[in-house]
Amino acid sequence: MPAEGVELTPKSELLSHDEIIRIADLFVTSGVDKIRLTGGEPTIRKDIEDICLHLSGLKGLKTLAMTTNGIVLSKKLPKLKECGLNALNISLDTLVPAKFEFMTRRKGHSKVMESIDAAVELGYDPVKVNCVIMRGMNDDEICNFVELTRHKPINVRFIEFMPFDGNVWNVKKLVPYAEMLDKVVRYTSEKCTIMFFH
Repeated sequence: MPAEGVELTPKSELLSHDEIIRIADLFVTSGVDKIRLTGGEPTIRKDIEDICLHLSGLKGLKTLAMTTNGIVLSKKLPKLKECGLNALNISLDTLVPAKFEFMTRRKGHSKVMESIDAAVELGYDPVKVNCVIMRGMNDDEICNFVELTRHKPINVRFIEFMPFDGNVWNVKKLVPYAEMLDKVVRYTSEKCTIMFFH
């Protein structure tokens, strides 16, 4: 998160509840069987539960997924699950609370961890944790993230940092997936579910 924050999209430019349902219905009618709600942050919508309820009722839709920062998810998740949300990705780039606050410019690490635990308790299997790895920031935590997968149905998805600085390609923070994989392989020979995206 930039220190200056990000400019929010005006409400008038966001899709309405009805527009989302209408567009989704067109896609599902055309054969799409998976919809992912993402953002921005989908859980800040006041109508997110109702959107999930309507989307999950679309004939032919098999998977209704969400990617979220997890900050307010733990409170909303029981109702979201009732409304048909059946797949979940939670973004978390560090397991260190102080580092989380520095990276996101806000508190909330414990809330994200609560959301991961709530998702496990509610039977999401797997709970997917998206982690963007950045050199000098969280590349020392790769093996700690692997540990999350040992005793809980969690898949950690390591994602390469996209090193754009304005219009300039800046590779200083980039950790190539091969380097991440090498760290994991050297760390453990036990079965863990690891995914890399680049």
